[in-house]
This record gives sequence, structure tokens and C-alpha cells, in this order.
Amino acid sequence: MAKHLTDRDIGIIINQIDSVRDKLTWNGLCDAVEPLIGTRPTRQTLNAHERIKTAFALKKDLLRDGFHPSKRPASLAIAEQRIRRLESENERLRRENELLLQRFVVWQYNAYKNGMTPAKLDAPLPVIDRDSSEQKG
Repeated sequence: MAKHLTDRDIGIIINQIDSVRDKLTWNGLCDAVEPLIGTRPTRQTLNAHERIKTAFALKKDLLRDGFHPSKRPASLAIAEQRIRRLESENERLRRENELLLQRFVVWQYNAYKNGMTPAKLDAPLPVIDRDSSEQKG
């Protein structure tokens, strides 16, 4: 029976996806994370986790579009400032994402508790006719 992935395992897998520099495949990813998490996950196991699936798709898009080098900074001091700023931004976004994930879990529980089905939650937004000049009362 396949091992269920923990949050730690998912984080390790996403870090592995982020570190890929050339070709990214599901089988290659499964092979690469086996020594890191202690077991070889299947493609279906990885694809069942939205965070992994999203990270995989985004990385594939980045690899497909090719590497776009940024312009070189004029000095090491400028490069250091840029690195610090990017690290700070990365940490801020990581924390924001963590807070959003926590909020989602609360919403998910409350939706379940109040009888909301996934079909109702995934229903599309209503279409707004912005061309109409009629006032609705």
C-alpha cells in the first residue's frame, strides 16, 4: 500500500521541484524524492496533492519558456541588496501563503459543518451584464 504524504514530505517534494534545472518528469521526480522521503511515491500520489501539482505545472511552464537571465548588477553591494530584498519578499510571501492555507482549513471545516458540498463551493460566479443600463431594484 502506498504511503500517505505528510506536510513535511510535500514540502520536500516541492523543494525538489523548485531545484530542477533541466528536464522535469513525474517519474524523474518520483525517483529523485525517494531517498529524501524514504519511499518512492507514485505519480498518482503526487498528482493527488494540489500544492505538488501546481508547483509541477508552474515549473514546467518556466522550463518551457526558457531561462531569462536578469541584468547583472553593477556591483556586489547592489547584488547583495537585491538578494536581501528578494529573500525578504520570499519569506513574506511564504508566511502569507501559510496564513492563507490556515484560513482555508477553517473555511473548509465551516463549509463542511454547515452542509456545503464541494459542488456548491466550486460553482462558477454569476455572470454580470455590464452592458445593461437597466437599474435593478
